Amino acid sequence: MEESQVVDIWLCFKESIDKKHLEVVAEKYIDLCADHGTSDITFRESLGNCGVLDDAINYYLDVDDDDDWDDEENEDW
Repeated sequence: MEESQVVDIWLCFKESIDKKHLEVVAEKYIDLCADHGTSDITFRESLGNCGVLDDAINYYLDVDDDDDWDDEENEDW
């Protein structure tokens, strides 16, 4: 699956999903895409189109804000 397909399918169904369930559905959607062979690279290329989808992708990829730290500056930790 290409990044445009990941985003297009999500945006197609996003409007039909109850707002309070968006995060859970997005995570399940990303898990389903991964189960069917979508690569981590494709997920990274899909970022930047929808905040809810971005959060689900980052959760799947196990990305957090601490990953931006410069390792050289934090070697003493």
